[in-house]
Parts: sequence; structure tokens; C-alpha cells
Amino acid sequence: MDAKYFGYAVKLTGLRLFLVLWIGLISSAILLDWAAGRQSYHMGSLALPMILCAVLSSGLGFWAVPLLRRLKMGQFIREDGPKAHLKKAGTPTMGGIFVVPVGVLVAIVGTGFAPTVVAAGLMTLAYGMIGWLDDWQILVKKNNKGISPRMKLGLQILFAVLFCWWAYSTQPADLTTIALPFGLSLPVGLCFWVVAGFALVAESNATNLTDGVDGLAAGVGAIVFLGLGAAIASVSPDLMVFAACMAGSYLGFLVHNHNPARVFMGDTGSLAMGGALGAIAILTNSLWMLVLAGIIFVAETLSVVAQVSYYKATKGPDGIGKRLLRMAPLHHHFELSGWHETKVVGVFYLVTAMLTIVTLLIKLA
Repeated sequence: MDAKYFGYAVKLTGLRLFLVLWIGLISSAILLDWAAGRQSYHMGSLALPMILCAVLSSGLGFWAVPLLRRLKMGQFIREDGPKAHLKKAGTPTMGGIFVVPVGVLVAIVGTGFAPTVVAAGLMTLAYGMIGWLDDWQILVKKNNKGISPRMKLGLQILFAVLFCWWAYSTQPADLTTIALPFGLSLPVGLCFWVVAGFALVAESNATNLTDGVDGLAAGVGAIVFLGLGAAIASVSPDLMVFAACMAGSYLGFLVHNHNPARVFMGDTGSLAMGGALGAIAILTNSLWMLVLAGIIFVAETLSVVAQVSYYKATKGPDGIGKRLLRMAPLHHHFELSGWHETKVVGVFYLVTAMLTIVTLLIKLA
């Protein structure tokens, strides 16, 4: 096929995926509201907050994306990544700066400054700030190495500890008992600090690793946010609204991020996403739901751990080891196996949607 027509076909495929996700999530939100007896045109629903944030986020992007391009906020592509990604060099990054604040602010105002929403929002902004520092350093240094891994991890742990301290001091005591599927539970006591802190740091890094293909992290994240929102509605209506707002913000971002992407969210958006998901799950005692619905995030993380571990374990006298996957994270393995980006994204969307439905069914069991 002629290169020009292939490019056009890819664009249509990316657009088609984007439209299917938009229609699917909005329809699902309305259906879930109806099933729960909520009126979708009220702020205390899934549909209205999500649609409002999607419109605001996408609309703001039409101003922010050209601004990022004028400010030369172009992405530096890792040299050891898939060669097909080299053409993306120069695409504006740091798109999270117009996505994250929309969801956080609308949720806080829409819930009347509910304490749990304010706390989750601040946690989201804190991790977004860490991502912004990383993105900024990448642009300053003009390579894909931002702040040092030690500094990034240290800041993540610091904000996680502060959040856990607030949650432990102000929230119900049942936070120290981890809820499991089918009515089971696991008392953890003071280990709550370790479990919750690990969840925040691990989730933010997992969403960060997933953000490597046009539309992947934003779409998967939007599905998981909506699923979590529906699952926790009876436990915390305020955090349900927060989840819906974040789902809408990332859904709106896809207007500019679907293949071929005109902007990337950067660490600003991906670390914030993980912080928001982790905060919601901790405050509503729904970590198992986050793990199951967000299995793509888990798989992406485990693929990196497995790749590094296998390489080290098989290292020979020459200092060179074997690779378990063609490349990590997992989405790159599929790309190098011959899948086009849009196929990777479509399959990952489908897996996430199916497991989110399974999560909701287990929750109702």
C-alpha cells in the first residue's frame, strides 16, 4: 500500500477507536446511573461530571496544544525504543497540565469541597507536580532523562506518607482491614502504611509505564476511573464524582492524543493518573478492584520487572543477558511482534473494559 494511503488508514483507525471509546463510556455512564436510580443530569452522577470534564478538557486542549508547540515543548524519544516512534520526536508533551486540573477542580467544586475529594485531588496534583518536574528536566536537558530516579521515588514516597497519615488519622478504622472479593477481608493493622504507600507509588509508576503509545494510557485510565466510580458509588458518592471527573478529563484529552497524537500527557499526566487511582482505591478500600480492572497497568509493570530480572539472571561472562520479551514495557513487545499501535491500543481497551465489567459483577455478587 502506498505510504500516503497507509497513513490515512491509520488515522481513520485511531479516530475510530477514539469515537468508540467516547460513545461507549458516555453510554455506559448513563446506563450505570439509570441502573442505580441516579439522574444523569445532576452533578451527583457519573454521566454529567464525566461529560462536563471531557468537554472542558478537550476544549482547553485546542488552546493549550498550539501553545505547547510554540513554547517548543517537544518530546524527546528514547533511542532504544521502537524505531517507528522516532517520527514522533518533537510532538508537544506535558499535556497533563491542562488535563489534570480540570478533573480535580470540577470534582472539588462539584462536591462542595468534600474532604475526601480535596485530599484525593491534592494527592493527584502532588504526583502531577512530580511528573511536571520530570518533564521539565527532560526539556531542559534535551534528552529523555528527567529528574533522577532516586529523587522521583523519594518525592513519590514523601507524598504517599503524607496522604497515608491523613487517611489513617481521619478516616474510618476499617481502612486497616483490606477488603477482598466475595466478602473476604485481610486485617493489616499498622501495615496499612506499607500497603497504601506501596499502592500509590506502584500505581503511579504503572500508569507512567503504560503511557508509551498514542491514546493507550488515557483510554485505559478513563475506563478504569469510570469502573471504579460505579463500584464505589454506594460507599462514597463524593469520590464517585471525583472518579467520573478524572475519567472525563482523560477522555477529553483523547481528542488530541488519539493516533496520530498531537500531544502527549507526559509524566505530568501519567503520574497524576496513578496518584488519583491509588487515592480513590485506598479511601474506599477497593484496592482489589483497582488491581483487577487495571490489570493492564499491572501487566505493563510486571513485564518490565520480568525483562530486567531475566536479563540479569541470564547474563554471561560477556556481561550480556537474554531478553524475555522483544522489548518492555509490554505494549512495545506487541509492537515489535508486528502489531500496529492502534491494534495494541484496541486490544488493551477491550481487555480493560471486560475486566472492569467482571469487577463490577464480582462487587455485586
